[in-house]
Amino acid sequence: MLSISLLSPPYATLSYAEPEWLDTSVWKCGQRVVVPLGKGGMLRAGIIVSITDDSSVKEGVVLKECLWAAEREPLLKPEYLAMVKQLALRHMVTEGEVLGGLLPAGLRTSKVRLRLLDGGKPRTVTMRDIATMPLAERFAIGDLWKKNAVEVLDSTFDAEEQELCSLLVDPPWAVRPSAKRQIEVLEYLQDKGMLSRTRLLKELGTGVSAALNTLAERGLVRIGPREEGECEACQEETSECFSDIGNGFDLLPEQQTAFDEFSALMHADKPKSALLYGITGSGKTVVYLELAAEALSKGHSVMLLAPEVALACKLEQAVRNRFPSQDCFFYNGYQSPAEREKTFRTLAEREAPCIIVGTRSALFLPSPALGLIVLDEEHDTSFKQDEGLVYQAKEVAFYRVQQSNGLLLLGSATPDVKTFYAVQQHAVSMSVMKERAGEGRLPDVSLINIKNLKRSDGILAAECKRQIQETVARGEQVVILLNRRGYSPLMYCLDCGHVARCPHCEVGLTYHKERERLVCHYCGHSVAYPVVCSKCKGLHYLPLGEGTEKLEEHLTDILPPETKILRLDRDSTRRPGKMQRILDSFAKQEAQVLVGTQMLSKGHHFPNVTLAVVADGDLGLNLPDYRAAERTFQLLVQASGRAGRGEKAGRVLIQTRDPEHYCWQFVGSADYDGFFAEELERRRKRKYPPFVKLALIRTSYPLDWNKGMEWVETLTEVARALGKEHDVRVLGHTPSPLPILRGRKRFQWTLKSDNWISVRTLYYAMRNAVPRGSKLRLSLDIDPVNML
Repeated sequence: MLSISLLSPPYATLSYAEPEWLDTSVWKCGQRVVVPLGKGGMLRAGIIVSITDDSSVKEGVVLKECLWAAEREPLLKPEYLAMVKQLALRHMVTEGEVLGGLLPAGLRTSKVRLRLLDGGKPRTVTMRDIATMPLAERFAIGDLWKKNAVEVLDSTFDAEEQELCSLLVDPPWAVRPSAKRQIEVLEYLQDKGMLSRTRLLKELGTGVSAALNTLAERGLVRIGPREEGECEACQEETSECFSDIGNGFDLLPEQQTAFDEFSALMHADKPKSALLYGITGSGKTVVYLELAAEALSKGHSVMLLAPEVALACKLEQAVRNRFPSQDCFFYNGYQSPAEREKTFRTLAEREAPCIIVGTRSALFLPSPALGLIVLDEEHDTSFKQDEGLVYQAKEVAFYRVQQSNGLLLLGSATPDVKTFYAVQQHAVSMSVMKERAGEGRLPDVSLINIKNLKRSDGILAAECKRQIQETVARGEQVVILLNRRGYSPLMYCLDCGHVARCPHCEVGLTYHKERERLVCHYCGHSVAYPVVCSKCKGLHYLPLGEGTEKLEEHLTDILPPETKILRLDRDSTRRPGKMQRILDSFAKQEAQVLVGTQMLSKGHHFPNVTLAVVADGDLGLNLPDYRAAERTFQLLVQASGRAGRGEKAGRVLIQTRDPEHYCWQFVGSADYDGFFAEELERRRKRKYPPFVKLALIRTSYPLDWNKGMEWVETLTEVARALGKEHDVRVLGHTPSPLPILRGRKRFQWTLKSDNWISVRTLYYAMRNAVPRGSKLRLSLDIDPVNML
């Protein structure tokens, strides 16, 4: 009997009989298979998670037969299946849901094709063909399979790779307003980035095919295979900050101490986790690379992960310079399905040690035994996935090094409070680097009070404008952080006072001037501007507040005409390679000013930057999230680290309307230890992590479902009754901070407990109280990093 976890809805683990037309030796745990489901002849892909004898089948139960194997050798090894099982247990989901969230798309499909080599002309059959053919033909193909005369063909995604669509021109586009189909295609590519022609036509309808061809003829869109080395976020150009990395180099004293300590941990007879606490510019990457060399020399693989693709690109460049002859695999969510599938398959078959570089998703590649996993910028919230398959990368990484007695190394200049607390509790080792490598020095930080700043003055105070102008006049560079993209975050109707809002999310629409559209940054809904007011039908809007677009425009008014200004945000980096081109251009001093969101706050090395300006330091400080102060501190210290990395002294100006907030006294001196002590005491008093186990149970239902609120109240009764029984403090139900999102009304319960078992027990009871097929969605987020 085969226990098979389905890789698509309903994601259940079901029992199937071994079919008579294939030999019993075919079946192995970890193998992909295709199975029938239901009475309608549906086919599903699955993974065999266990094989047992038929004695466990209850009397009178007749099992359906598995249809066919999708590969000869198992894709997944036993240790990988063990990790999947642990993830499923921790987050109370099925193993199929975990596998469906981890495997590349081409490995989750039932559209497997077989090439039959039976002496004549090779012929191809699909799984649908096999499901409908007579038994005698199945047995004949089974005999061919036994003789190795059947090939499993690769995924159809390879064909899609030949027709990838991507933008060649940033907005505004030279397209007639009446060419609605062309505009629809351009807007979709602007939002989604590079994607296959097949997917584009599937999403927008085949009616846009002619518009797509026209855009390609006009040079606005490119259709064709991905160019060699082309990545959505980066290019294979050597970063200047890593160009001198060869086959090893002399470590600075602090780097050598860190290397020695971590090397000893890596060679211990049990798994370890450690923190490299090094200020910005202290050379943490150098330590990572030397430890990677040590692990490889012992026959172990290495995984280097970064929270963002741009930072992962830089790590990859550093690795290729340091290890020019070593196999290095790069993996991130911007890559095409075919690329990700190819990397996954290659590593599943590999035995020799290698280096893997990537973002969070690379953590689930089936690599050879891992001696070292590095999470750079470990404090970054991107290491927690809170949609779809929920998981914390740090927890998964430690589980993986446990399997091979390796080392999990966390690196940061502003560690996660929970990580630093674990160091204090002697659960995590730590090495500290307090000196900047080279000539760099920490910049001076000043607070600029903008409480009385007038709207007519713009977002920048007079002092900030003056220092920006003086810095540019000296031939030095400036970075300006404003963590709010677009031109204006709110559009206010002058006729009736109504704010333009998303009809699906009830949040304000952001005005994007380049695109001449109002866009919802949560669900992607957009409308052309100017737009008619939904309340009074007026057309008179006033943009309120400033985003990066408007700040860029404002800077052109106060700086000399020849000053080149670049913008780095999600909107300006949609086209493949655009992010790296912006960063490279600024690094080569082809521009004097770089304006951007939090994208530019981490990991970038610009020696000629002597001034960093934080345009709105309060943004995010007062969010309904117990981590708000921690995130603000981390973001601003990281942003401050962009200045003063060369021979010249740096300066940082932070604008705030609340200069008395306790956060600022520590940001000014980059005093992480002082901030940690203050923040820890506040959390102790309020019973927040790390002093309690915290979880969120989220629920949502369609706006037009009149029974939704009734069910929310029922679940609250279930939660409170069990909360008393299991000593879990239940707060809620309360409307989520974003109460309406994507057309659904949202509520949540906050749970505080001393153990996770009680939390899971409570969630299990709530989930079981919801009948199958209900319009109510329920999800558990353990240790949430996003409270919205």
